[in-house]
Amino acid sequence: MTNHATQLSGASVAFDQSVAERKARVDLAAFYRICHMFGWTELIYNHITARVDGPERHFLINQFGLMYSEMTASNLVKIDVNGRVVDGSNARVNAPGFTIHSAIHIARKDAHFIVHTHTTEGVTVACSQDGLSPHNFYGAQLHGQVAYHDFEGISIDLGERERLVSSLGDKSYMILRHHGLLTCGETAAAAFFRMYQLQRACEVQVNTMKMGAELRPLAENILAKTARQAQSSVAKGFDKASGFGEDTYAALVRQLDAAGHNFRD
Repeated sequence: MTNHATQLSGASVAFDQSVAERKARVDLAAFYRICHMFGWTELIYNHITARVDGPERHFLINQFGLMYSEMTASNLVKIDVNGRVVDGSNARVNAPGFTIHSAIHIARKDAHFIVHTHTTEGVTVACSQDGLSPHNFYGAQLHGQVAYHDFEGISIDLGERERLVSSLGDKSYMILRHHGLLTCGETAAAAFFRMYQLQRACEVQVNTMKMGAELRPLAENILAKTARQAQSSVAKGFDKASGFGEDTYAALVRQLDAAGHNFRD
Protein backbone atom coordinates (compact mmCIF):
# COMPACT_ATOMS: atom_id res chain seq x y z
CA MET A 1 0.00 0.00 0.00
CA THR A 2 1.25 3.47 -0.80
CA ASN A 3 0.10 7.04 -0.65
CA HIS A 4 1.89 7.97 -3.86
CA ALA A 5 -0.74 9.83 -5.89
CA THR A 6 -0.04 11.39 -9.23
CA GLN A 7 -1.80 14.68 -9.95
CA LEU A 8 -2.59 14.35 -13.62
CA SER A 9 -3.65 17.40 -15.59
CA GLY A 10 -6.66 16.77 -17.79
CA ALA A 11 -6.57 17.54 -21.47
CA SER A 12 -8.69 20.53 -22.47
CA VAL A 13 -11.21 18.56 -24.47
CA ALA A 14 -14.95 18.24 -24.22
CA PHE A 15 -16.12 15.15 -22.38
CA ASP A 16 -17.55 12.95 -25.12
CA GLN A 17 -18.98 9.65 -23.92
CA SER A 18 -19.84 7.03 -26.52
CA VAL A 19 -22.36 4.24 -26.04
CA ALA A 20 -19.48 1.77 -25.72
CA GLU A 21 -17.76 3.91 -23.11
CA ARG A 22 -20.99 4.30 -21.14
CA LYS A 23 -21.34 0.50 -21.02
CA ALA A 24 -17.71 0.11 -19.93
CA ARG A 25 -18.26 2.69 -17.19
CA VAL A 26 -21.36 0.96 -15.85
CA ASP A 27 -19.71 -2.48 -15.99
CA LEU A 28 -16.60 -1.18 -14.22
CA ALA A 29 -18.53 0.72 -11.53
CA ALA A 30 -20.50 -2.47 -10.85
CA PHE A 31 -17.22 -4.40 -10.65
CA TYR A 32 -15.95 -2.05 -7.93
CA ARG A 33 -19.17 -2.44 -5.95
CA ILE A 34 -19.06 -6.24 -6.30
CA CYS A 35 -15.47 -6.33 -5.02
CA HIS A 36 -16.61 -4.19 -2.08
CA MET A 37 -19.40 -6.71 -1.48
CA PHE A 38 -16.84 -9.54 -1.29
CA GLY A 39 -14.42 -7.55 0.87
CA TRP A 40 -11.69 -7.50 -1.79
CA THR A 41 -10.68 -3.94 -0.97
CA GLU A 42 -7.72 -2.07 0.49
CA LEU A 43 -9.11 1.25 1.75
CA ILE A 44 -8.73 3.74 -1.16
CA TYR A 45 -6.00 1.63 -2.81
CA ASN A 46 -5.99 -1.16 -5.42
CA HIS A 47 -7.60 -0.89 -8.81
CA ILE A 48 -9.89 -2.34 -11.41
CA THR A 49 -9.62 -0.91 -14.90
CA ALA A 50 -11.49 -1.11 -18.20
CA ARG A 51 -10.16 -0.24 -21.62
CA VAL A 52 -12.31 2.07 -23.72
CA ASP A 53 -12.90 1.11 -27.34
CA GLY A 54 -10.70 2.94 -29.81
CA PRO A 55 -7.15 3.02 -31.17
CA GLU A 56 -5.92 5.32 -28.37
CA ARG A 57 -5.98 2.53 -25.74
CA HIS A 58 -7.58 4.88 -23.22
CA PHE A 59 -8.75 3.18 -20.04
CA LEU A 60 -10.93 3.88 -17.03
CA ILE A 61 -9.64 3.75 -13.46
CA ASN A 62 -10.85 4.75 -10.01
CA GLN A 63 -10.34 8.29 -8.81
CA PHE A 64 -7.71 8.30 -6.06
CA GLY A 65 -9.26 8.99 -2.66
CA LEU A 66 -12.60 7.25 -3.23
CA MET A 67 -13.60 3.97 -1.63
CA TYR A 68 -14.83 1.11 -3.82
CA SER A 69 -18.31 1.63 -2.34
CA GLU A 70 -18.32 5.17 -3.76
CA MET A 71 -17.52 4.28 -7.35
CA THR A 72 -20.05 5.27 -10.00
CA ALA A 73 -20.05 5.33 -13.79
CA SER A 74 -19.54 9.09 -13.81
CA ASN A 75 -16.69 9.43 -11.30
CA LEU A 76 -14.38 6.95 -13.03
CA VAL A 77 -11.37 8.65 -14.60
CA LYS A 78 -10.31 8.16 -18.23
CA ILE A 79 -6.56 8.21 -18.82
CA ASP A 80 -4.22 7.39 -21.67
CA VAL A 81 -1.34 4.90 -21.62
CA ASN A 82 1.04 7.67 -20.55
CA GLY A 83 -1.03 8.48 -17.45
CA ARG A 84 -2.65 11.69 -18.68
CA VAL A 85 -6.29 12.34 -17.81
CA VAL A 86 -8.22 12.74 -21.06
CA ASP A 87 -11.77 13.33 -19.81
CA GLY A 88 -11.31 17.02 -18.98
CA SER A 89 -11.26 16.48 -15.21
CA ASN A 90 -8.55 17.26 -12.68
CA ALA A 91 -8.93 13.90 -10.94
CA ARG A 92 -6.00 12.19 -9.23
CA VAL A 93 -4.87 8.66 -10.11
CA ASN A 94 -2.77 6.35 -7.93
CA ALA A 95 0.63 5.81 -9.57
CA PRO A 96 1.05 2.04 -8.92
CA GLY A 97 -2.39 1.39 -10.42
CA PHE A 98 -1.40 3.17 -13.59
CA THR A 99 1.90 1.28 -13.83
CA ILE A 100 0.50 -2.23 -13.46
CA HIS A 101 -2.71 -1.83 -15.41
CA SER A 102 -1.34 0.28 -18.26
CA ALA A 103 1.33 -2.34 -18.95
CA ILE A 104 -1.27 -5.03 -19.60
CA HIS A 105 -3.73 -2.77 -21.42
CA ILE A 106 -0.95 -1.76 -23.81
CA ALA A 107 0.24 -5.30 -24.49
CA ARG A 108 -2.88 -7.45 -24.43
CA LYS A 109 -5.74 -6.77 -26.86
CA ASP A 110 -7.96 -9.24 -24.98
CA ALA A 111 -7.42 -7.62 -21.55
CA HIS A 112 -10.33 -5.18 -21.59
CA PHE A 113 -10.83 -5.50 -17.81
CA ILE A 114 -8.08 -5.98 -15.20
CA VAL A 115 -8.53 -6.46 -11.45
CA HIS A 116 -5.78 -6.49 -8.83
CA THR A 117 -6.33 -7.32 -5.14
CA HIS A 118 -4.43 -7.48 -1.85
CA THR A 119 -6.65 -9.92 0.05
CA THR A 120 -5.08 -11.56 3.10
CA GLU A 121 -5.33 -15.03 1.56
CA GLY A 122 -4.02 -13.84 -1.80
CA VAL A 123 -0.99 -12.13 -0.31
CA THR A 124 -0.36 -15.14 1.96
CA VAL A 125 -0.20 -17.53 -1.00
CA ALA A 126 1.85 -14.96 -2.94
CA CYS A 127 4.40 -15.09 -0.11
CA SER A 128 4.64 -18.88 -0.10
CA GLN A 129 7.60 -20.59 -1.74
CA ASP A 130 5.56 -22.87 -3.97
CA GLY A 131 2.75 -20.45 -4.79
CA LEU A 132 -0.73 -21.73 -5.57
CA SER A 133 -1.44 -25.40 -4.92
CA PRO A 134 -3.62 -27.25 -7.43
CA HIS A 135 -4.58 -29.81 -4.81
CA ASN A 136 -8.02 -28.50 -3.86
CA PHE A 137 -11.29 -28.04 -5.73
CA TYR A 138 -10.54 -24.46 -6.76
CA GLY A 139 -6.81 -24.81 -7.25
CA ALA A 140 -7.37 -27.76 -9.58
CA GLN A 141 -9.50 -25.55 -11.82
CA LEU A 142 -6.48 -23.28 -12.31
CA HIS A 143 -3.87 -25.97 -12.92
CA GLY A 144 -1.43 -24.64 -15.50
CA GLN A 145 -3.32 -21.36 -15.82
CA VAL A 146 -1.46 -19.09 -13.39
CA ALA A 147 1.53 -16.83 -14.15
CA TYR A 148 3.91 -15.37 -11.54
CA HIS A 149 5.73 -12.03 -11.31
CA ASP A 150 8.54 -11.38 -8.81
CA PHE A 151 8.21 -8.49 -6.38
CA GLU A 152 10.25 -5.40 -7.29
CA GLY A 153 8.93 -3.01 -4.66
CA ILE A 154 5.92 -0.71 -4.92
CA SER A 155 5.04 -0.52 -8.60
CA ILE A 156 5.83 3.09 -9.45
CA ASP A 157 8.77 2.35 -11.79
CA LEU A 158 7.51 2.42 -15.39
CA GLY A 159 10.43 0.19 -16.30
CA GLU A 160 8.65 -2.68 -14.58
CA ARG A 161 5.87 -2.66 -17.16
CA GLU A 162 7.82 -4.70 -19.71
CA ARG A 163 8.68 -7.31 -17.09
CA LEU A 164 5.05 -7.51 -15.89
CA VAL A 165 3.89 -8.21 -19.42
CA SER A 166 6.63 -10.80 -19.92
CA SER A 167 5.62 -12.54 -16.69
CA LEU A 168 1.93 -12.63 -17.63
CA GLY A 169 2.50 -13.91 -21.16
CA ASP A 170 -0.76 -15.20 -22.62
CA LYS A 171 -2.29 -16.13 -19.26
CA SER A 172 -5.22 -14.37 -17.60
CA TYR A 173 -4.38 -15.20 -13.97
CA MET A 174 -1.26 -13.91 -12.24
CA ILE A 175 0.13 -14.02 -8.72
CA LEU A 176 2.35 -11.03 -7.96
CA ARG A 177 4.80 -12.61 -5.52
CA HIS A 178 4.78 -11.11 -2.01
CA HIS A 179 2.11 -8.72 -3.31
CA GLY A 180 -1.30 -10.02 -4.40
CA LEU A 181 -3.50 -11.36 -7.19
CA LEU A 182 -4.37 -10.15 -10.69
CA THR A 183 -6.78 -11.38 -13.34
CA CYS A 184 -7.95 -10.01 -16.68
CA GLY A 185 -10.59 -10.70 -19.29
CA GLU A 186 -12.38 -9.47 -22.37
CA THR A 187 -15.38 -8.64 -20.17
CA ALA A 188 -15.95 -7.57 -16.59
CA ALA A 189 -17.67 -10.91 -16.05
CA ALA A 190 -14.62 -12.89 -17.19
CA ALA A 191 -12.15 -10.87 -15.11
CA PHE A 192 -14.39 -11.15 -12.04
CA PHE A 193 -15.00 -14.88 -12.37
CA ARG A 194 -11.28 -15.52 -12.74
CA MET A 195 -10.56 -13.50 -9.61
CA TYR A 196 -13.27 -15.42 -7.76
CA GLN A 197 -11.67 -18.73 -8.75
CA LEU A 198 -8.19 -17.54 -7.77
CA GLN A 199 -9.32 -16.00 -4.48
CA ARG A 200 -11.28 -19.12 -3.47
CA ALA A 201 -8.27 -21.32 -4.28
CA CYS A 202 -6.13 -19.14 -2.02
CA GLU A 203 -8.71 -19.18 0.78
CA VAL A 204 -8.94 -22.97 0.79
CA GLN A 205 -5.17 -23.36 0.58
CA VAL A 206 -4.54 -21.01 3.52
CA ASN A 207 -7.14 -22.80 5.64
CA THR A 208 -5.69 -26.18 4.72
CA MET A 209 -2.23 -24.95 5.74
CA LYS A 210 -3.63 -24.07 9.18
CA MET A 211 -4.29 -27.77 9.82
CA GLY A 212 -0.54 -28.35 9.74
CA ALA A 213 -0.89 -31.44 7.58
CA GLU A 214 0.36 -32.31 4.12
CA LEU A 215 -2.03 -31.68 1.24
CA ARG A 216 -3.54 -34.82 -0.25
CA PRO A 217 -2.31 -34.70 -3.87
CA LEU A 218 -4.47 -35.06 -6.94
CA ALA A 219 -3.25 -37.03 -9.95
CA GLU A 220 -1.96 -35.09 -12.96
CA ASN A 221 -4.66 -36.46 -15.28
CA ILE A 222 -7.39 -35.32 -12.85
CA LEU A 223 -5.81 -31.87 -12.56
CA ALA A 224 -5.71 -31.49 -16.34
CA LYS A 225 -9.30 -32.68 -16.68
CA THR A 226 -10.57 -30.32 -13.96
CA ALA A 227 -8.80 -27.30 -15.44
CA ARG A 228 -10.23 -28.12 -18.86
CA GLN A 229 -13.74 -28.48 -17.43
CA ALA A 230 -13.52 -25.22 -15.47
CA GLN A 231 -12.22 -23.16 -18.37
CA SER A 232 -14.57 -24.54 -21.02
CA SER A 233 -17.76 -25.46 -19.18
CA VAL A 234 -18.08 -24.45 -15.52
CA ALA A 235 -17.39 -20.74 -16.07
CA LYS A 236 -19.95 -20.72 -18.88
CA GLY A 237 -22.69 -22.30 -16.77
CA PHE A 238 -22.37 -25.42 -18.95
CA ASP A 239 -23.84 -23.39 -21.83
CA LYS A 240 -21.64 -22.96 -24.90
CA ALA A 241 -23.53 -19.81 -25.85
CA SER A 242 -22.76 -18.06 -22.55
CA GLY A 243 -19.75 -15.84 -22.00
CA PHE A 244 -17.10 -16.68 -19.40
CA GLY A 245 -18.60 -15.87 -15.99
CA GLU A 246 -21.52 -14.04 -17.60
CA ASP A 247 -24.39 -15.63 -15.65
CA THR A 248 -22.65 -15.16 -12.31
CA TYR A 249 -21.82 -11.52 -13.02
CA ALA A 250 -25.38 -10.76 -14.15
CA ALA A 251 -26.73 -12.25 -10.92
CA LEU A 252 -24.39 -10.07 -8.85
CA VAL A 253 -25.41 -6.94 -10.77
CA ARG A 254 -29.04 -7.81 -10.03
CA GLN A 255 -28.11 -7.92 -6.35
CA LEU A 256 -26.62 -4.43 -6.60
CA ASP A 257 -29.74 -3.11 -8.31
CA ALA A 258 -32.06 -4.79 -5.80
CA ALA A 259 -30.12 -3.19 -2.94
CA GLY A 260 -30.49 0.25 -4.52
CA HIS A 261 -26.81 0.89 -5.21
CA ASN A 262 -26.14 3.99 -7.32
CA PHE A 263 -23.25 2.59 -9.38
CA ARG A 264 -24.99 3.54 -12.64
CA ASP A 265 -24.99 7.26 -11.76
